[in-house]
Amino acid sequence: MTSTLLPATQDLNLLRTFLAVHRAGSFTAAAPVLGLTQPTVTAQIRTLEQQLGRRLFQRLPRGVEPTPFARELAERVAGPLDDLDLVATGDCELDGRTAPVHLAGPSEVLCARALPALAPIVADGLQLRIECGEDEALIEQLRDGRHDLVLTAQRPRGHALEVVPLAEDEHLLVAGAPWAERIAQRPEGQPVCAALEAVPLVSMAADMPVVRRYWRTQYGKQHPAVGPALTVPSLQAVVTAVRAGAGYSVLPRSLCREGLASGALTVLEEVASPSLTPLLLVRRPGAECNPATEQVAAALQEAATTW
Repeated sequence: MTSTLLPATQDLNLLRTFLAVHRAGSFTAAAPVLGLTQPTVTAQIRTLEQQLGRRLFQRLPRGVEPTPFARELAERVAGPLDDLDLVATGDCELDGRTAPVHLAGPSEVLCARALPALAPIVADGLQLRIECGEDEALIEQLRDGRHDLVLTAQRPRGHALEVVPLAEDEHLLVAGAPWAERIAQRPEGQPVCAALEAVPLVSMAADMPVVRRYWRTQYGKQHPAVGPALTVPSLQAVVTAVRAGAGYSVLPRSLCREGLASGALTVLEEVASPSLTPLLLVRRPGAECNPATEQVAAALQEAATTW
């Protein structure tokens, strides 16, 4: 790395701006994190590039890509800058206790997977703050520093965030027992997807992303012929509605296990190539400065071996 030395006070400001851009993946996303305008962020990066004599970012249609030199620089400065920020904000272990860990993810994953895995370390004294939300919004909030860890099915763009695969969940086409019996009596040769045109669809959203993904994977079609009859705010609500006889849906096997075992839910067809959704653990750069974050990540990774 270059041995260029910069004025000390100005260096920290410029390096913090550089690190924020590196982590956010764009000047625009870094600006609100820093409390600056986008032109100011751009100007500070140009100043740092001039003083270092090296280019730091390559502009892309969406965001920026760090140069190899920028990746090396980020690796060198991230730890010291994060340590300074921890001391400044009081989030470091100065009084014998670690700062709370901020974990976020979809409510169903948190309730069914994360909370049972993390209960023992919370009982031992670890402090945990949990938020629910949608994948894309949570990843952006992670870049902004709102969360330390995010559980998500969506892989973040760029290379600034550490991503650890935890598990995969199979999605099943299911209905309550009465509807399943009617579909089983469909005319010979009629595909299941055609028979479902007469069955109400239950979905978590009007644009039914999970259902559309299943239809593309299994039937080569963009979406069902008939849209949702019922939309609800969570996958757990979808399970409840389908079990109660509202219609059919596409649901993760992990949420259907109890209903399938009791007979309240029925898989409408077995497929040769199951539709799988990954579960990823994404970590905010610098979050490892809090040892409690490592505890939470380790507990989730250990529990995931049984999921």
